[in-house]
Amino acid sequence: MLNSFFVLLFSFLYPASVFAADDSVFNSIDLTQHTVGYIALISFVGAYFLAITEEITELRKSKPMVLAASVIWIAIAAFYVGLGTQEQAGIAFRASLEGYAELFLFIMVSMTYLNAMEDRGVFENLRVWLLSKHFTYRQLFWITGIQAFFISSVCNNLTTALLMGSVILAMGKNNRNFVTLACINVVVAANAGGSFSPFGDITTLLVWQKGVVPFADFFSLLLPAIVNFALPAAIMSIWIQRERPEAVEEVREIKRGGITIIVLF
Repeated sequence: MLNSFFVLLFSFLYPASVFAADDSVFNSIDLTQHTVGYIALISFVGAYFLAITEEITELRKSKPMVLAASVIWIAIAAFYVGLGTQEQAGIAFRASLEGYAELFLFIMVSMTYLNAMEDRGVFENLRVWLLSKHFTYRQLFWITGIQAFFISSVCNNLTTALLMGSVILAMGKNNRNFVTLACINVVVAANAGGSFSPFGDITTLLVWQKGVVPFADFFSLLLPAIVNFALPAAIMSIWIQRERPEAVEEVREIKRGGITIIVLF
């Protein structure tokens, strides 16, 4: 799950957006048809390809991302040093690095919170509780989807989907149809829930951080987000059996500190 940290590096690959300096000469430079521009584009595409083929190449996505970011910055720095505008390039680099660090620290806190709850057995306790209530597979389908929707609004949606997916796998290990549809539902719910809150996704964090959308304005997306989750869920639920999974009699207590972590948030 720590790999999701490096999704943030996408926001660090293109520094052009922070080159808004007062120097008119600095602003007038266009690298779209320059060798440096082509190097940046090729580096980005290559890193992106290696990131999405991580399961095939078994190369952690952090490595091509860091390498591409370094290559792009080195090429741009060399170009601006040649023009004698290295001071402006340094300002732009520091501004880009600061924005990346802000996002990185926020995501690190969010994932630490979820990982701490997982370590304290919160999600395992949730699995046992759900199975002990004798819910049908269809009811579990809706319960896990709704939980993913709201959890992702305050935590990273990728981590939320992974954690809820592990709960679903444990509950429906003998029902492949349920696991498949419920996992799809959780992914849709996590993305929908993450869209109406500035904390829910990398994209919303970027938009909020740049001041494009005020904090409260995100919540105007709540109704569209609910529709985006509920409509596909209602369609998929038709194919979920009304059978009940085997009840569990085991008792799993939340480890010391688990409740405190949840309350402190």
